[in-house]
This record gives sequence, C-alpha cells and structure tokens, in this order.
Amino acid sequence: MNPMISLPELDRRQTRTAVEAVFEKYRIYKTITFEMRETSLTASYEARMHGPTNVTGDPTAGAAIYNVDTPAARRAYCERIEAIVERLGEREQLLVRERYLKHDDIFDYKVYSYLFDPPISKDTYVKIRARAFYKMALALADTGMIRLDELMPQKKRVRRADAACTTS
Repeated sequence: MNPMISLPELDRRQTRTAVEAVFEKYRIYKTITFEMRETSLTASYEARMHGPTNVTGDPTAGAAIYNVDTPAARRAYCERIEAIVERLGEREQLLVRERYLKHDDIFDYKVYSYLFDPPISKDTYVKIRARAFYKMALALADTGMIRLDELMPQKKRVRRADAACTTS
C-alpha cells in the first residue's frame, strides 16, 4: 500500500465545463418527461424484396425493453449525482443544489448574495465552487461518468526561454 497518494491537478475551466455538462443532463432528466414507445399493430403494406428470412424482429419486446430500461437508467443517473452531492461539504452542497440542480434561470450572484446566510463575496463563492467541482470531478471519474485524463492541464509547449531564442 502506497501511503503517498497524490491527487491530480485538473484544469479549472475544463473541469467546470465537464461538471456543468453533467448537471445539465441531470436537470434535463429531472424536468423532461419520458415518452413511452408504442408499437404499431397494423400491418404495413410495402414492397419487400425477398432475401434471407432468417432474421426475425420483435418490435413489441424492443419497445417494452426501452420503456423499462430508459426510465431506470435516468433514475439511476440522477440518484448517482445526488449521492455525490451528498458527500460534499455543507456550503458546497448549498451552492451546487441551488445553482445547478434546481432551476436553469438562477444566477451566481443570486446564490452568493441571497441564498447564503450570511451572504458571501463573489471571490469566496468562486473558491467554494472550484473546490466543489474538483471533488465532484474526482467522484464522477470514479463512477466513470467523466474522464480525468481529459481534465488534465495542457503543458505549455513553448517556454519563455525557447520563445526568446526564436524571436531574437
């Protein structure tokens, strides 16, 4: 067992984009109703070319599987996100729930000015959000919902010393 496990350094903008995409999907699943598929029982009259007849289809079973599996997958996704948010700190939970999980039309300034008691500054809000997103990114990566290697910062390819040599 390695006692010195280091946490990865993540790019803040890429992390924020990835976590906000997860929250957007969560809000869509919570607000948009699921439409069940139905099969048509009427025979369709269309020309069919005779070919191999060893392929059979069962549209009723396909629709039934879709109608059961899709809502279950959506529910499981939302429960996973809620469980991850539950593990955050109290202020981080408040921020994430109020800003990202409830409504689309709430803005950052409303959260840090009116929903925090006492109100906090914008800079403190940004720090809390960055810490919450970092924790969320690590947890989402553990569940396989996002990939950490895509959130790693890009190394600067041209260093200042190299740039100075090429410009002189």
